[in-house]
Amino acid sequence: MQGKPSIIDALNHLLAAELASIDQYFVHSQMYRNWGYHKLYERIDHERQDEIGHSIKLIERILFLEGTPDAATRTMLRIGASVPAMLENDLDTEYEVAGALKDAIKLCESEQDYVTRETLLELLHDTESDHAHWLEQQLCLIKALGLENYLQSQAG
Repeated sequence: MQGKPSIIDALNHLLAAELASIDQYFVHSQMYRNWGYHKLYERIDHERQDEIGHSIKLIERILFLEGTPDAATRTMLRIGASVPAMLENDLDTEYEVAGALKDAIKLCESEQDYVTRETLLELLHDTESDHAHWLEQQLCLIKALGLENYLQSQAG
C-alpha cells in the first residue's frame, strides 16, 4: 500500500529517535552494570528491549507503506556521567519522543491514516505510562531518599 510521503517521513523521524534511545539505554545499562547497580542495569536493559520493539513496529509500518526505513539516522544521544544525570537524560529523551509521537499522530489524523495512528498510540502509551513514568519515579525516589540511599537500593 503506497503511503503518503509525509507519514513515511514522520515514521522515519520517530525511528531515528527510537534507535538513538536504544543506543543511549545500551550505554547507560552498561555503565550501571559496571558500577554495580544491578537493578538499574536490569530495568534500563529492559527499556532498551522495549525500544527495539518500537523500532520494529515503525520499520514494519514504513515497509507496509512502501517506504524505505532510515536506519542510519539518529537523534542526539545524551550520555550521563552520574546516575541522576543518566535518569534525567533518559527522561528528557522520553519526553521528546512523546512529543514527536503526538505530532505524528496529529499528522496521521489529518492524512486519514488511522492504522498508523493506532500503532503510534500504542507506542505513546508505552512511552508515557511505562518509560517516562518509571524515570519520574526514580528521580522522586532520589529526592525522597537521598542519592546515597537510592544508590544502595539499586545495588541488589
